[in-house]
Amino acid sequence: MDLLTGWAAALQRLTGGDDPEGRDSAHARLGLGLIARYTESHRRYHNLAHVAAVLSTVAELVGCADEPDVVRLAAWYHDAVYDPRSTDNEEHSAVLAAAELAEAGVPPAAVCRVAELIRCTAGHDAPPGDRDAEVLCDADLRVLAAAAPDYDRYTAAVRAEYAHVADGDWRAGRAAVLHGLLSLPRLFRTAPARAWEPVARANLRRELAALSGPSGGAARPP
Repeated sequence: MDLLTGWAAALQRLTGGDDPEGRDSAHARLGLGLIARYTESHRRYHNLAHVAAVLSTVAELVGCADEPDVVRLAAWYHDAVYDPRSTDNEEHSAVLAAAELAEAGVPPAAVCRVAELIRCTAGHDAPPGDRDAEVLCDADLRVLAAAAPDYDRYTAAVRAEYAHVADGDWRAGRAAVLHGLLSLPRLFRTAPARAWEPVARANLRRELAALSGPSGGAARPP
């Protein structure tokens, strides 16, 4: 199933599966609009490939979700607004999702949940017992458990997005982020994702060690 087909299917299920007002074409336009956002020229990591990877992991963890289609739509929108110089991209993405999904005919309760889940990705802090937030946050952080070469490509891509940040500031900020992540009792919340923990922690420790070297390459988490 390609991305747009999956997008349309999730929207159809949430809007009742029929098309009383010609919504199929409107849904397609929204999907194409999101694709345009994720192919903006300044994106190196937070792009369409990232969305596809998150959606693939959501599919892998779908048995842990209470409302899978809500999680899928939140995955689509979670980085829809992305400005590396901004600190509130998730909030802007949540507001965009709420406006567009309401216009698309998604029920208000589902719209609110999508926005709520997007906001959880700002700190990847799933509220206790929120299974849908756990799935989305685990999917977004899956890259931390990538094989070492893939992890290094990820960090290089995000560093390229933040080329405007001076190296000294980058090293200091990233080291603080890595220490914060490593201090957490666990990075992943869903039962299947807990198997990724050792690899993710090894990647984070390796990156932290590299910060003390002469090059100090680093990147922010997704």
